[in-house]
Order: sequence, then structure tokens, then C-alpha cells
Amino acid sequence: MPEPTPTPERPVSRRRFLVLGGTGMIAAAAMTTGCGGSGQRVTVREPDRMVPPRLAGSAEPPPGDTIFDTVIHGGRVIDPDSGFDAVADVGLLGERIASISIEPLTGRTMVDATGLVVAPGFIDVLSYEPNSYGVWYKLGDGVTTNLGMHGIKTPVDARGFFSSYTGSAAPPIHFGGAFSDQWYRDSIGVRATATEAQRAKLEESLDRGFDAGWIGVAVDPEYATSIDTTEWLGLARVAQRNGMPLFTHIRYSSPEPAGKSSLDALDEALRVARDTGVSLHVDHIPSMATHVMPEAISRIEAARSEGLDVTGCFYPYTFWGTYLGSARFAGDWQSRFRISYNDLQLAGSSERLTEASFKKYQAQNKLVVAYAIPQEDVLAAVKAPWTLIGSDAIPESSNNNHPRGAGCFSRLLGPYVRDLQALTLSEALAKCTVLPARRLEARVPMLARKGRLQMGADADITVFDPATIADRSTVEHPAVFSEGIEHVFVMGQHALTPAGVQKNVLAGRPITGQPA
Repeated sequence: MPEPTPTPERPVSRRRFLVLGGTGMIAAAAMTTGCGGSGQRVTVREPDRMVPPRLAGSAEPPPGDTIFDTVIHGGRVIDPDSGFDAVADVGLLGERIASISIEPLTGRTMVDATGLVVAPGFIDVLSYEPNSYGVWYKLGDGVTTNLGMHGIKTPVDARGFFSSYTGSAAPPIHFGGAFSDQWYRDSIGVRATATEAQRAKLEESLDRGFDAGWIGVAVDPEYATSIDTTEWLGLARVAQRNGMPLFTHIRYSSPEPAGKSSLDALDEALRVARDTGVSLHVDHIPSMATHVMPEAISRIEAARSEGLDVTGCFYPYTFWGTYLGSARFAGDWQSRFRISYNDLQLAGSSERLTEASFKKYQAQNKLVVAYAIPQEDVLAAVKAPWTLIGSDAIPESSNNNHPRGAGCFSRLLGPYVRDLQALTLSEALAKCTVLPARRLEARVPMLARKGRLQMGADADITVFDPATIADRSTVEHPAVFSEGIEHVFVMGQHALTPAGVQKNVLAGRPITGQPA
């Protein structure tokens, strides 16, 4: 894989990094850490009041004299699924977490996590293809599973998506994705409202795609404006029959006009869920329900109270980003989004747009960021208990990218948790780990072993410093590794160390569903 060229290069951590070969044991140490404001440390709970968690049906932990392949020693171990939160050692054998112990463990390799948080590897549910440039920045942001649930724009057959990432092309993190209605209808020449025959072809392809590996369906009517509700309902029924979720970028993303507002679009999506019983996920809610977030949240919570299975996601930024050639910029976008040309910035540069440069870059279909989301809208989405984090991006080598592709998770855990105290650390980690796993695991059993830091779970682990974690990617320089991510393990392999990403570790596996 080509070497990423961040600007500037990821610095070697300032923290002490201790790896001991052989079977030496480090004496247990007390630790204080946490997420108080301005990086202040708070004392963690007493570990003897906590029971180390174990996946149901997994083997008993090995005997105390076991020599583990790797021991992550003395960190604050947080498992949002079980509520476990204690200073402990984590012992890895092969690809699994074999032991979590408040007593010291012995390993052939010892990784000192004193003062650090040891968490499940992060799951990004709203990404794209794990291209060989951007996937390293995902790893550098603590992500161990990259899921393109906004829709994968390639076939799923033997010559398609999964076969592209094997052998030397295997990524360092796990990967999977959703059937893209927008891409598939384009691929068969559907440019207007689909006919009955075309809808049948779309539904048949989706059905086959689930058996071939897709783990959901993405329907994005704001970008493919000829998708009508009938087409949406048909795909939703196929997804529901297969036990798969429907992810959607809803039809409108502005507070007005009446009849074509984001609330109207949200009602349409909820009607699809209500009429079909499909599990519904609303993509990046703050950029869709801008200026009407309280009402959007109220409508989703009312639907959940009815018994509908509805979730949403967010990225913690006050600016969205998309390509100028997309339908989002059709018509009077200034009035719809309550912004002007100067509120647009060419991603990967410091250039703010004018009417003339807008036309020039629109002809080139460049990606811009739009400073259009109020901070209170982001905070409302962050605090909703049913939301997950999803970046909606992965860096590409052009660096015409939104910075969320490289820094989304660290931005939540640093500025939003530590500094703004919008959530507790455990609440935020749940949105990065177990909640995304639960959203998809009904037909994707391998996700039941991810998003948890429990005995028997896959050894996908992110270790970070809660006092320093932060995003460093910016609009001007979107490909910059995050600060404070100290170690990342993927299937027990040490994929990121304080020295940087390890290019020889390609432990990513395809994430696919079970046939219905």
C-alpha cells in the first residue's frame, strides 16, 4: 500500500512507551484518569467492585500462570457494553481477548497502559471503501472496523468489492458495507423515476447482494432525487425480510419551505419504517435537520416510543461537506442552508469561495465544506441516547477531503467529552463501539464479538490518553493523524504504536452477513 503523506507527519507520542519482551511482569500501579474539564484527572472506581466481563458462551479465562501473547498492563479498562470500568490487565491470546484481570498478568510482550484508557476498537458505520491512502488515517483515529453504510459504489460479485481487498491489498482494519441504491440505479441506466420493472430489478439485486455480503441498504434521495417513495418502500421490504437495516440520507436538508423541509423528509423516512417494519438509520442528523434539531429529535423519539427501530448518527463538526456537482447545490442553496458563497471553503485549502470560484469548482465537482451547522445542533445529536458516531468520510489522496475522515472519533473524545463535557467518557465510547455493533449484528454475527472489551471478544482494542486525545486534521490539512491514540490492536496484532502505523500489519477482515 502507498505511504500516506499527512501534513504534518504524525508525531511520535510524548508519552512513555514501554514494551518488555519475554515474560517479565510489571508491578501493578494505581492510576487516576478521566474526563474532567480542561484535561483535569479524576479518580476511577475501585477495581475490586467490578467483575471482569466475558462474552456469553465464551471459554473460561485461562489459569493465572498463563503466559499471554500480549498483555496490556495497568490501563483504565472500559467496556461500555457491560459497564466494566477499572484498572486492569488485558491478556491476548491469538486473535481474542483471553483474560481481563485486576491482578497482574504475564505476557511475552508487555504494553504499559498506565494512565491510559483501554477501550474496544472503534467502529465507523458511515464510511466508504477502505482505500489504501485513507484507511491508515482511520487506524490513526482508533478505528478498527470501517463500514461503508452510506453505500459502496462497486459490485459485490466475485470481481467486486470484497475481492478487491485480499492478499497484499488487505487493509489494516475490518471492512464491509451497504448496497447503494443510487449507484446501482445509475449502473443500469435509471435516471428518472424507476418503472415497475426497474424497481423489481433493483430489489432482486439487493436480495442477491445480501447473500453476497452487503450488510444493509443505503437510500439517498437528496442525491438521487428521482428515487420516489415507492422505490424506497420496495427496497425497505427486501431489507426487512432479510433482517438488514436501511441507512438513509433523507430527501431534504433545510428547515423550509413547507412540504420540502428536512422535517417533511424525516417524516417520509419514518413512514417507510412504519409501513415496512425495517430497521431505520438516519445519516448524519445535524447536517440534515439543521436549525430544526429539537423537533427532529422529538419526532424520532416519538417513533421509537411507537416501537419503531430507529437510530441516527452524527459527526462532531459544525460544518458539513459535499461535492459541488451534487444535487445538494441545486437551486437556491443559499436560502435553504442560510449561508453564502463565503461560508464555503475548498477542502484541502484555505480558500473561501466567491460566485466566480463556485462556478469554476462546480464544473470540476470539487468538495467544499459549508459552515452551516449551529453548535447547539451538534450537541443535541451528541447527547441523544440513540445516536452513534459516523464520520461520513475517508481521506483520499487528492486531500480534497473533509477533516472528519481522519479525526472524527478523537474529536468526540477530546473536545466534546473532555473539554465540553457533553457526555461521560463511557457514554461517548458506547457511541464509538457497542452501539454501532448492536445496530448491525442481528444478521452479522461477527459484530457480536466486536465493540466489546470482554473475554472471548475479538482483540480489536484502542488505547488512548484521555488528557491529550484530539483531532489534528483541519479543513486546510485534512490528512493529519489524531493526537493521543497510543496503541491500536486489530485481531491481536499491534497495528499502531506510539511510533506510528505499522505497514506490515494487514489484519483487516471482511464483515459480511449470514444468508437469510
